[in-house]
Amino acid sequence: MKRIAVLISGRGTNLQALIDAQQRNELGGKIAIVISNKSQALGLERAQKANIPTKVITKKHHPERKEFDREILQILNDYNVDLVVLAGYMRILSVEFVEKYKNKIINVHPSLLPAFKGVNAQWQAVDHGVKIAGCSTHFVTHEMDDGPIILQKSVPVFDGDTGDQLAERILPHEHAILVKSIQFFCDDRLLVEGRRVVVKEG
Repeated sequence: MKRIAVLISGRGTNLQALIDAQQRNELGGKIAIVISNKSQALGLERAQKANIPTKVITKKHHPERKEFDREILQILNDYNVDLVVLAGYMRILSVEFVEKYKNKIINVHPSLLPAFKGVNAQWQAVDHGVKIAGCSTHFVTHEMDDGPIILQKSVPVFDGDTGDQLAERILPHEHAILVKSIQFFCDDRLLVEGRRVVVKEG
């Protein structure tokens, strides 16, 4: 069974979806460690309630990005991690980190990539006046929100929507496609061909 590290920065709603899926035997792998760059992240409590080990690595103690990421890489090595999942992790990974886990880092983003990269994607979508928004999972590369796309789910944008309303509508679909993407990875069903990700028949 593949071992998963989940990196978080905040409340951990996507992490909770993964924990719930694991408890239903639907994740396909095991969450071996949860790592946060914020000591007060609510997601740490979610992990601890599920008896999942946690670690906190802060910028205060590791101000240099390479040093910061090397500390995390050491933890991943210690826990024999096969897959890294970014679930609301608000840091850019170093080149060294991405190369070490090439095509083994999955991120979930609340837009239909390549549209609306970066922070506040849902608010960007509303401000742009789009009719359809959504969410994407992708493998992480050196460029932010730019790696090969695994799964996407579209969500309608209604007249009068606020960013908060759209974010709330997108969130359950983020949970669903993230769980499904991890299932596919753990079942060795994801094949990366350039910018395309092919999901092989199970």
